[in-house]
Amino acid sequence: SLYVSEYFSQSAQKLSFYSWYGNAKLFHFRVPEDTVLLRWLLQASRGKGPECTNMEITVHFRYGAPPVINPLGTRFPANATVRPSYSISITLSSAVQNTTFVNVTTPAAGDWFIAAHLPEAAGRIEVKGFSTPCPYMFQADMFVLRLADMPILEPGGVMPQTVVSPAKPLHVKVFVPKHAAGMQFELRNCLTSEQKACAVRVVLGSITLPQSFQRIVTCVGKVNCSLALDSPPWEKWLQVMVESLGAANASVSVEMLASFTACRPGSTSSFLNFSSLNQSQTGPRPGSTGPAGSSSLSTGEASRNASDQRSFCLRSQPVVREDLDVVSVRYRLLNGPSVPVNSLSPTLLLLNLNTGMDSGGSLVVSLLLNKTSVSLANATVAACMSAASPVLSLNATRNCSTAFFQGYPLSLSTSSAEATLIVLYPQTDDWFLSLQLICPKGQGECNAAEAKVTVFAYLTPCFNDCGPYGQCSLLRRHGYLYAACSCKAGWGGWSCTDNTKAQSVGAQNLATLLLTLSNLMFLPAIAVAVYRYYLVEASVYTYTMFFSTFYHACDQPGVAVMCIMDYDTLQYCDFLGSVVSIWVTILCMSRVKKILKYVLFLLGTLLIAMSLQLDRRGVWNMMGPCLFALVIMIAAWVYHGVKRRHCYPSSWKRWVFYLLPGITLAFIAISVYAFMETNENYYYTHSIWHVLVACSVAFLLPPRDKHKKPWAWSQKLTCRYQICQNDREELYAVT
Repeated sequence: SLYVSEYFSQSAQKLSFYSWYGNAKLFHFRVPEDTVLLRWLLQASRGKGPECTNMEITVHFRYGAPPVINPLGTRFPANATVRPSYSISITLSSAVQNTTFVNVTTPAAGDWFIAAHLPEAAGRIEVKGFSTPCPYMFQADMFVLRLADMPILEPGGVMPQTVVSPAKPLHVKVFVPKHAAGMQFELRNCLTSEQKACAVRVVLGSITLPQSFQRIVTCVGKVNCSLALDSPPWEKWLQVMVESLGAANASVSVEMLASFTACRPGSTSSFLNFSSLNQSQTGPRPGSTGPAGSSSLSTGEASRNASDQRSFCLRSQPVVREDLDVVSVRYRLLNGPSVPVNSLSPTLLLLNLNTGMDSGGSLVVSLLLNKTSVSLANATVAACMSAASPVLSLNATRNCSTAFFQGYPLSLSTSSAEATLIVLYPQTDDWFLSLQLICPKGQGECNAAEAKVTVFAYLTPCFNDCGPYGQCSLLRRHGYLYAACSCKAGWGGWSCTDNTKAQSVGAQNLATLLLTLSNLMFLPAIAVAVYRYYLVEASVYTYTMFFSTFYHACDQPGVAVMCIMDYDTLQYCDFLGSVVSIWVTILCMSRVKKILKYVLFLLGTLLIAMSLQLDRRGVWNMMGPCLFALVIMIAAWVYHGVKRRHCYPSSWKRWVFYLLPGITLAFIAISVYAFMETNENYYYTHSIWHVLVACSVAFLLPPRDKHKKPWAWSQKLTCRYQICQNDREELYAVT
């Protein structure tokens, strides 16, 4: 056999600590057909700085769709199907780099996904620039070894083959046609080169992670052995591997035979369904005989269908796939939302999810039983959702499984008439919904019974749009799109339905009130600025107080939210007002000439606006203007001190009662903002930041100029009255 090796690589990604699915870095590969060996090369590395510590990286694997993971141990939504992913751990200890290999023999062809992440996030809010996080990098490469000329086993034909040695197993493939109800594989005339009974192992199917359903049969001392498969995957190549268990130098000759059991579907053709759909929209065609003729026709068809139903192994209902948006599909039944279900053969619905872009959402199937349509009170409707091939034997053992897939069972009855199934990240394939009526006393009791089941099926990016406490985010890895929920207000889980750590409504209201009303502490600073004739500074503080209040009212994660304008606009204005407030306060303390002060006010505000547009959360957007303003203030104070030949400010009371308390409050505020804020304590630590900054501004503002008279409204009123009194006296004297 001719083996061809191929290599696929993707760029490395920087790993993140896990708090939601968006923190997991996704790698998407496509395994070609006829692959007999798949090897993953996983490379993890870290930085060399002192902030880098020992770290454990978790890597998840899945075939057909992104892995469904739960590192935080949260709850999934009700009716959701969850199967644990296959995962390994890579430890970065003393070594800066770690290389790990993962081998998969006879992997399934198609999409394979790898997701990697760091442990759970600590929840600390880090200010960009104050600390340097350690970079942890991860890269996944894929090596495949495939057969360029894999022999094809024709159904019904005998194929003689030879297994050269145990080190070189034999690989063949057989194509499974559509509507194949079963497959019988036989191994005949298995003899060694010494004409003795052979010992071989036959493996049917490919490996799919996290669960693999390969069928294995060992033939020891038998000339002939066989293996039967129920519901093999339709319209797919099925790999067969034969391994010799004998001596290393002994070859084995075998004959292989594969045969299929056909399933005859009973359904109306698509053309007739579309014709009936057009008739229902446009009315009866000319020449129809009216209600009486229609009734006789339907009666004749019903009797003919009843006689033919026993020869059908399934009844297929036509389904139209309607693409709505990215990872958003609605399935519409042509014959209406209700489908007939009986006990003779299962009713089958095909849900097409094989475009390669449908596996990044959630498949939701809802069933509703019409209770009036079921004549038997104890009868139940068994349903099964499976991929690749349908389940055709629901009435026998109610086992919802096919040859290589474990399906998802559902059940309806008169006592429980509703059922919902949520498949998270469904694998890329054709999905089948099988429904059949089952009676407890035997199928003979149900032969004349029929149930009506309403089916609603759709693919959505996030189930229930993540609820009121979550946000559905569309993620992208190269050209592949997938969706995940980002939860807030303490809620967690895949769809933000886990309220274990959720904040109560009272706690949410308290957080909103603290973060908004704490900005009212700017009112004393505004009053001091106005009293001392710093009207420009007072305007800046008013601007900051207003936008900080409404930004935090809009930034809340829960139900206590109020947005007066776009969130991004409020955030930008809040950040701009905060930095400009610090800028104008320090420049006001420098006591430079008015014309120079106002030029610096305007120029600094323009530069701050530009820097915030470039990087809104960078620490130097705040520290840069502060340091530059401090340099100007210190230079101005030195100039005033040299000019006056004594310390500036000269009053010790100014230092003790104003400057030192203001500087202390400012340093405490910066420490709280940079080192103490976490996701849990944000609402009160950030409120403390508001209070401390506003109070420090009130202390740091310098006294008014000596030539400025105070806002003495009472004196001015008295003066006006005195002038009027003098005028009266003068007029009286003249008279």
